[in-house]
Amino acid sequence: MSVIGTIDSVKWLTVYELIMCIINLFVLMVYAVPIKKYYRWFDFLPSAGVLAAIASILSGDMTLLALIIESLTLLVFLCTIRRLLKPKVWMAPKKKAFRIVRSVICVCGVAPIVFALANAGVLRYNPVSDFSGMGYSKAFVAMNERLSREYPFGEWKNIDWNERRSKYEPIFKRAEKDKDSDLYYKTLREYLFSLRDGHIKIVNDNVYDGNPVFKKEVGGGFGLSTVQLDNGKVLVSLVLENSPAAKSGMKLGAEIVAWDGKTGREAFDRTTWSENNMATDEVKRFNQGRFMVRAPIGKEVQVEFRNWGESEPTRTKLTAYDDQFETLKRTKTKLTQADLDASPIEGQILGNGYGYVKIKHFLPNSNATSPEKSLAGLLKMFQDKHVKGLIIDLRNNPGGDDQLAANLAGFFVKEMKHYEYVSYYNRYTGEFELNRNEVVKVKPAKPYFDGTVAILINGRTGSSGEGMPLVLKGIPNVKIVGFTSTAGSFGLISSPIEIKMPEGYVLQFPDGRSLNQNKKVQGDADQTGVGGAVPDIKIPLNEETFKESVMDGQDVELKYAIEAMEK
Repeated sequence: MSVIGTIDSVKWLTVYELIMCIINLFVLMVYAVPIKKYYRWFDFLPSAGVLAAIASILSGDMTLLALIIESLTLLVFLCTIRRLLKPKVWMAPKKKAFRIVRSVICVCGVAPIVFALANAGVLRYNPVSDFSGMGYSKAFVAMNERLSREYPFGEWKNIDWNERRSKYEPIFKRAEKDKDSDLYYKTLREYLFSLRDGHIKIVNDNVYDGNPVFKKEVGGGFGLSTVQLDNGKVLVSLVLENSPAAKSGMKLGAEIVAWDGKTGREAFDRTTWSENNMATDEVKRFNQGRFMVRAPIGKEVQVEFRNWGESEPTRTKLTAYDDQFETLKRTKTKLTQADLDASPIEGQILGNGYGYVKIKHFLPNSNATSPEKSLAGLLKMFQDKHVKGLIIDLRNNPGGDDQLAANLAGFFVKEMKHYEYVSYYNRYTGEFELNRNEVVKVKPAKPYFDGTVAILINGRTGSSGEGMPLVLKGIPNVKIVGFTSTAGSFGLISSPIEIKMPEGYVLQFPDGRSLNQNKKVQGDADQTGVGGAVPDIKIPLNEETFKESVMDGQDVELKYAIEAMEK
């Protein structure tokens, strides 16, 4: 926080918030340093502030920022209402002690305004667009129009908003004309997916519970899941016991030669369904492997597969059954309540003499030891035990707080490093502008770990989870290791863009850009599906690494990380 940044934060206030701040500051200043001449109009200023507060509430602004300023406005009004009802000539308190106390109280009253201004960018009002009462097509056009102005990565991803409208508006019109809510939902999802941003979501869409379209389209499973190797082969990565796949003789590692009239590769490439938006091609391929083998309940598919080590393929027919989305749930990592309640950091010394730290998320937890203290304690132990190197495991880390990620990165830098600038859309100028009070730096912390470091990542390392590998990449003693880059969704959700659409769907979009030291977008995938923190050591996904990780249950990424540190 800086003085210039705090003053600059005025640009994030609404008109009503700005009026209240000016009135409150003026009234508090006058009471702190009493003027000698009395003006009757001065007694009405706190009332004008209350009117501005009422207007602010009626406009829909219920942010913490507004509530702080409104509360101060009400307090000032209540403390001065006596002069409004019974006007009298201004007189300062006769006793010096009373004058001092009143001045101190007035100065303290400025503190909420300073706090509000210092955090105005993060807490700013971002109005909800309610298009739920419109028809499908008009709601879509209105949403597309707002996003064309305010979506943080439209330019970065080279999105042609007019092209999006031309493509999807006719489909929404057809869905509206035919009263086809299923077509509307699927088209809405397709449009959102086309923006390639893992932070975009339908907030109230629990696909596993009560979504009829999702259930109808992919509610059936065959008891398996797949992955695609770098050479294009599609191999079975999961087989459920007593499932149709298991009963047909299919085993882990089986190659899908043909699926439902297509080659395994064709079926894989044509798969589009997923629970969530996908920013990078690598994340997309991971989800294609999960959803390729989903279908409507009761659907029969002709399958040709070749088990590992066998030369002849097996042809069979599988029928999709209601597995309660079991294969999807088994292949989708999710933090448990226990993970959130406990410290996000766990560590140990491995049998081979390397230190190992698992960081599950970057969400502060007041009930546990601070993550900074936990990591500092582990690093001191590692140094006392003279570990050969350190593995930091960020796989499946969904993110959390950028400042916490920067703080933890501080143990691995000798001098201050830039983490991010932040920019938001400014409604007054219609441009994206820096929030000068939200500049995150990585500051050196003790104990400094100067040994070799390998950071493990995957496509489920997202949001703030991508921060450490992004900021530490390039440091000589640090190597990033993984099969894929991180999720490529590093945008901010401080005051998210929220849009209410027909059929009750509530959409949420990121509202801020993370910028590097050159003030260019960092972390988020571009229009080609490339983004995130890129591994220094990219592990090939071939028959050998597949067998080790899936069939033999080995931690291949950990193995590669140790090999990298031993070179």
